[in-house]
Amino acid sequence: MTTKITYLVSHYPAISLTFILNEIRHLRRQGLEIDVCSINDPDRPDEGLTAIEREERQRSFFVKSAGLGHILRAQLSLLLFSPLRYLRGLREAIRLADGSPRALLYRLFYFLEAVVVARQMRCTGSRHLHVHFGSEVATVALLVKQVAPVTLSLSIHGSDEFYDAPGFHLSRKIEEADFIFCVSHYTASQLMRLSANAHWHKITVAPLGVDVERFAPAPVCRDETAIDILCVGRLNAAKGLHLLLQAYAGLSQRFPHARLTLVGDGEERESLEALARSLGIDKRIRFAGAVNQDRILPYYREADIFCLPSFAEGVPVVLMEAMAMEIPCVASRITGIPELIDDGRDGLLFTAADERSLRAALARLIDSPALRQRLGKAAREKIVRQYNRDVNFSALARHFVRELDALQAPDGAEARKRWVGARYV
Repeated sequence: MTTKITYLVSHYPAISLTFILNEIRHLRRQGLEIDVCSINDPDRPDEGLTAIEREERQRSFFVKSAGLGHILRAQLSLLLFSPLRYLRGLREAIRLADGSPRALLYRLFYFLEAVVVARQMRCTGSRHLHVHFGSEVATVALLVKQVAPVTLSLSIHGSDEFYDAPGFHLSRKIEEADFIFCVSHYTASQLMRLSANAHWHKITVAPLGVDVERFAPAPVCRDETAIDILCVGRLNAAKGLHLLLQAYAGLSQRFPHARLTLVGDGEERESLEALARSLGIDKRIRFAGAVNQDRILPYYREADIFCLPSFAEGVPVVLMEAMAMEIPCVASRITGIPELIDDGRDGLLFTAADERSLRAALARLIDSPALRQRLGKAAREKIVRQYNRDVNFSALARHFVRELDALQAPDGAEARKRWVGARYV
């Protein structure tokens, strides 16, 4: 009998975490019982949510919005009825602070949140906790495991967690997790680097995917005199968008008909707008702001080229969406992206942080409609074959069931260590 699963997330729903919402809903359709605990409220007010997001909001539990009274009652209940577990979790929180007063304050807050999550899981009858990303929300999950008799699994994307693996206590999280999904082989390799071989049996590569029926090429009336370049993603330092603006500016005289659209918002927007003005290209760049999933398709349909010049990524879902729509993609050759794009076959890769390399890749595509068409068709074929959301999420559901059933078996822990060939969902 498979255990009910609680997904713990930082914000739910959130524009940048739509893939988690899609995953949860698909797993429910596969028969898994899934609750959602979110540390914070949604990243937008109700009127800014889609209908599906509003539905998910209604059925989710929000830790901080539960109120101070709820948080204090959770602490008192655990302290009275399971004092040893409470003290064990508190000790772990203190240990994770590594002697830093500032870190200790945060870890104590995480501990309070963990006790609330543990109480919510007890109330709903959930015995398994799952977390996407190995960052601070996984720290809360780590503490939940100290204060409650639950099992724990992680979905690790990279690459942010890897830049401060000690600060995120990633090795400790690998040790405490009962099983782990990685979105790419690159991600799996980094977890192996950070853990002893004895923990490698926990790691499974489970690629994400997109809805290939929704993200499908559609005939549209294009302006043949213009080339539209699109980038979708948060406007933050990791996305390398200043580099894109500089490369685009270098192409402006040669290709005056090329236009650029940035979909997304973030802390770098003001800096990017200032750079566009200083480069004299501000009139040819559209800053579209954050766009909900139910309104994103028109932007893809207008695009002739998709560009993601990131400095850090896992395996970006936006690249999969663009590829599924037969939009030729240019992306940096980093982390798990070469597992998604085979350079010259179904997209173009450029050397990260190299403006000349990015500019050359964009110029190749702008110059050649035939190349754009060839790469776009090959890209969709790959997505349909390897990154079909329904296929990959169904495989993920089967793996959840197998892992959870094994954990509940009398010799589950030892049996799992003997599994062979379970590295790829």
